[in-house]
Amino acid sequence: MNPIAYNNKIPVFSHPAIYTDYYELIMAQGYFLAGRKDEDASFDYYFRNLPFKGGYVIFAGITDLLEILQDYKFNKDELIFLKNLGFHPDFLDYLADFRLHLDVYAAHEGEVVFPNTLTIRIEGSIIEAQIVETILLNIVNFESLIATKAARMVHVAEHRKILDFGLRRAQGLGGIQASKGAAIGGIHGTSNVYASFVHGTPVSGTMAHSWIQSFDSELAAFRKFTEYYPDTAVLLVDTYNTLKSGIPNTITVAKELEAQGHRLKGIRLDSGDLAYLSRKSREMLDEAGLEYIQIAVSNQLDEWVIQSLQNQKAPIDIYGVGTRLVTAQDSPALDGVYKLSSVHGVPKMKVSENKSKSTLPGIKKVHRYFDKKGMMYCDAILLENEKKVDRIYHPLYPEKNSSLEGLDYYPLLQLMMQDGKIVSALPSTETSAKYAREQLRKLYPEHKRFENPHIYKVGISQALMELRDSVIKNV
Repeated sequence: MNPIAYNNKIPVFSHPAIYTDYYELIMAQGYFLAGRKDEDASFDYYFRNLPFKGGYVIFAGITDLLEILQDYKFNKDELIFLKNLGFHPDFLDYLADFRLHLDVYAAHEGEVVFPNTLTIRIEGSIIEAQIVETILLNIVNFESLIATKAARMVHVAEHRKILDFGLRRAQGLGGIQASKGAAIGGIHGTSNVYASFVHGTPVSGTMAHSWIQSFDSELAAFRKFTEYYPDTAVLLVDTYNTLKSGIPNTITVAKELEAQGHRLKGIRLDSGDLAYLSRKSREMLDEAGLEYIQIAVSNQLDEWVIQSLQNQKAPIDIYGVGTRLVTAQDSPALDGVYKLSSVHGVPKMKVSENKSKSTLPGIKKVHRYFDKKGMMYCDAILLENEKKVDRIYHPLYPEKNSSLEGLDYYPLLQLMMQDGKIVSALPSTETSAKYAREQLRKLYPEHKRFENPHIYKVGISQALMELRDSVIKNV
């Protein structure tokens, strides 16, 4: 299915310039009034902690962000609103003609990323680079979180299909971003018609209990539904009694369809012991010669429940996931941060008594290294002017270091926006999902396991370590 490219804006972002925290505008005005509006600056985006007690994150949201930044401006109504908040007239005049001229370097959407690895670098005037912080964090943190949750489910489900049923349980319009993130994470379809319209994700759905309840009998409800959808119907079999009513009525209708030259597509279980009911349903369907009918299940599924069902060898073909996917229930936020690293060519850093919260100064890049088997080995954070390095050091414990001799690498960050304009065609959601699958195949299984996943190496170059130590000393 092809996405509708001309209508891909998330509705809530129709006013992106004021989709922000108040202090971003207060600081922007401060820079302006201090005569610093033309100072150049660099900011870094990364996250510190992995969600879901996992071993990786799927990077998502950069395409939405770039499209928003390219059209970023303040309209008249917004300026009147800011005037009523007390902003200075000269600053409002400046905002009236405000456009972003940022350079944005970022990882490919769908990239597998790790804590403290620089994933986006923003360069531009200090006002421009500062003012986009909130919208960047809002989009990238959330879409990456949901993409990661989805990827974990897809991984543990193996060859079974995962469908996104979460729109009704999502936090408002966040359901649109959630469905996109889920698609990048690898889900196979969505109930979200808007997401299908915009991003091209295959749309899927069955029926509700209300359809069955609205008829005089379950059998009558099944017959009428399959009359309209003889080859695509998935019947909900647990409205009354799955094994005594739902499955027997399914068999009756399926046989009637066969006589008409059609095949019932599947059934859905939405309650009860899914392992037991799927097994008994499979037995009853197979005994009736209906081996082709698929079994879909739903009801508070997540990767842990799916893993349990897989371990029990439940004969399930399709998992419909909702609430726990789109709300990332067990890790409801990704702690991505956006930190200043350079002003007017001078390296800057935040120094904290908690060393893990200290930032890295200067304009930086990232090289991703692969071992002799072509599998991900480590990420090296370098200063922008370094060509390559032969060794990386743990940011906090430099006695822990690793040689990179003879290893292949590629630059993780690519120029995606220059002077406020997107410089190349952005990938479709399908392309980003395919890229994520390819990258996950290059990640060792120990990083993907649910229990105590192996920690991926992220290190810094000696030059960056020396710069950091020098800045700390000067501070």
